Amino acid sequence: MEIRTGFIYHIKDSYFLKVNDTSLMANHEAGHSRPTYFTIKDEDVLWFIPLSSKVEKYQKIVNKKVSKYGDCKTILIRKIAGKYSAILLQNAFPILEKYIDHPHIINGKPLKVIESLKEEVLDDFKYMMSMKEEGNNLFFTDIDNLKKIMLEELLTT
Repeated sequence: MEIRTGFIYHIKDSYFLKVNDTSLMANHEAGHSRPTYFTIKDEDVLWFIPLSSKVEKYQKIVNKKVSKYGDCKTILIRKIAGKYSAILLQNAFPILEKYIDHPHIINGKPLKVIESLKEEVLDDFKYMMSMKEEGNNLFFTDIDNLKKIMLEELLTT
């Protein structure tokens, strides 16, 4: 399976068992294959950004951040495949291709976000990574530890 930036995927349970990190969003809710993840293909790893249908919940958080800071780059509320979703950049984490279960399919085709949204997500992700490098971590997950686990796994396989 070719993994591409800007497409939406689902993760195997084995990833969550491997990393054993309670700060990650639960993989399955009420028997559904959720959440779905926006994918960024990086040099060594993939970055997965959870999508949530709980738009009202996250819109309140976005509103608070915008009123306090003038902007919010950690959560985006945008339309994907005709429905609003919360794109939770703050919950991004690294993963390897072997842990991808399947692409999210709509009308028989893998779901890809529109190019302008892909670029917006990439810009905000790069901003968050640069903030982290400067000592201001905006991520909820321990991305350094998770990346270390993934890179160690790459070395042993």
